[in-house]
Amino acid sequence: MSDCEQLLQLRSDEQVNKYLDRPKSTTIEECVEFVHKIDEQLKSGCSYWVVSLKADKVLIGTVCLWNFDTEKETADLGYELSPAHHGKGIMLEAVKSVIDFGLNVLGLKVILALTHPENEASRKLLKRTGFEEDLNYGYVNKDDAGEEAVYFLVKKKK
Repeated sequence: MSDCEQLLQLRSDEQVNKYLDRPKSTTIEECVEFVHKIDEQLKSGCSYWVVSLKADKVLIGTVCLWNFDTEKETADLGYELSPAHHGKGIMLEAVKSVIDFGLNVLGLKVILALTHPENEASRKLLKRTGFEEDLNYGYVNKDDAGEEAVYFLVKKKK
């Protein structure tokens, strides 16, 4: 709950929400509800992290693994970062850590990510962390939100 003010700033930012299919948060109560929702999802297997600078423990972003499929050993990756911190490698570091956790601690075989086709920064981040665009799959319609580009990362066999 101590992150709700920063979470509200993040989830209400026009630039952060530009490519996301969600209503912009407008009240602290919405963020409190969201924190409760995440707490419940954490009990059922979702993994959700706050992203902060090492010197300052203030929330500047989030990253998560969710939508787990235990049979296929897959999960989806999601992330968001305050625009003031874009282009500094912060999310690159966070996503690499979450990928390592997903593949090597949780034992996932595949991590999926959906991103808006015009979100070049997100597409670049996914490619830099080893994701490949699923050109055979093409674009998918996600909850009537428009098309999303499908990316995947497969755990390499040793």
